[in-house]
Amino acid sequence: MRRSILLAAALTTTLALAACSSGGSGDESTDEPSAEDTSGGGTLTVWVDETRQDAVTAAAESFETETGTTVEVVLKNFEDIRADFLAQVPTGEGPDITVGAHDWLGELTTNGVVAPLELGDKAAEFEDVSIQAFTQDGQVYGLPYAIENIALIRNTALAPEAPATWDEAVAAGQAAGTQFPILVQSDGDKGDPYTHYPFQTSFGAPVFTQNEDGSYTSELAMGGPEGQAFAEWLGAQGAAGVLSQDTTYDIAVEAFKNGQSPFIVGGPWMIDSFEGMDLSIDPIPTAGGQPAQPFVGVQGFYLSAESKNAIVANDFLVNFLSTEEAQLALYQAGNRPPALTVAADSASAGDPIVAGFRAVGAEAVPMPSIPEMASVWSFWGVTEAAIVSGADPVPTWDKMIADIQGAMDS
Repeated sequence: MRRSILLAAALTTTLALAACSSGGSGDESTDEPSAEDTSGGGTLTVWVDETRQDAVTAAAESFETETGTTVEVVLKNFEDIRADFLAQVPTGEGPDITVGAHDWLGELTTNGVVAPLELGDKAAEFEDVSIQAFTQDGQVYGLPYAIENIALIRNTALAPEAPATWDEAVAAGQAAGTQFPILVQSDGDKGDPYTHYPFQTSFGAPVFTQNEDGSYTSELAMGGPEGQAFAEWLGAQGAAGVLSQDTTYDIAVEAFKNGQSPFIVGGPWMIDSFEGMDLSIDPIPTAGGQPAQPFVGVQGFYLSAESKNAIVANDFLVNFLSTEEAQLALYQAGNRPPALTVAADSASAGDPIVAGFRAVGAEAVPMPSIPEMASVWSFWGVTEAAIVSGADPVPTWDKMIADIQGAMDS
């Protein structure tokens, strides 16, 4: 039932505690309130981008009809939303709710501009990784609606079977006689640690350690023997010509489209380029023996810490933007698997591409949203690129770890 989550008094307590940077976890079950407990007038402002506008507007119209609350849906350029939200919320301006990505969370909480949500029993209805992505210090700060991740995209005409390991993939590509055994994009001397990350995790070298709830600590975890082993693998693949910094995104997509490789590591944003091909979406093969876990990006909606109608805003998020209908509308607009499990089931039924990316995403890990991640990106890609291009793997990797730790400590 739509209105089975919120209990106004409990939420008021949660929001008050959040203002003091403390409070409950946001996942306790609650009793069923009446409409008068949570709504009945007032106004909400919601920021959306063009892709999400129609789906959010439809949910807002239902909310207005049921509660009498006016919902103003404001169209924004997605590229402007984070900066504008950070600038306007502290002044008492800005929206009650904004669309956004989960990896904004660290910056938003550090600046005190978002409040935790009271999801109640609804939290269990979402894909686990989507809740993990919006969780910080035991509290959930976003209502997830879409999940995206990379996987192994396979041309079944060239490779009838999915490879379990990197070596199997390379061997299958060589047996197919194509120009590229497997395509893994990069970006010149900038590298591409996002695309290479699943191979790194397969060596047991995640970027940071994770808590039991999936949130990240600030403890760097990609150093030591595991990270060094990954660095040596990068160097070996570069020396063999299997990995190359010259394989840009455009080159990789064009080569796969033209049948020049049976495999490409990529995301659902590539699929339109491969129209007419018989594809399978498979787990990324392990290079280091452990599961190859890509990053997951989760899209969702944040509640402003300065919302003057926070209880009503929470109601709209939890009971109207988390319905199967709303989440499927958002999926159809953005073509990413829904975060709500029942909606993901519907989207996956009869669509093996969506089902494949969803299956890989279920075993993936959220991209860290903690502020410390900013210290990682500037060193990470360039180091990987240097190693693939011939730099001595272990000392180059170890220097990167020391540089990242120094930047985090400064």
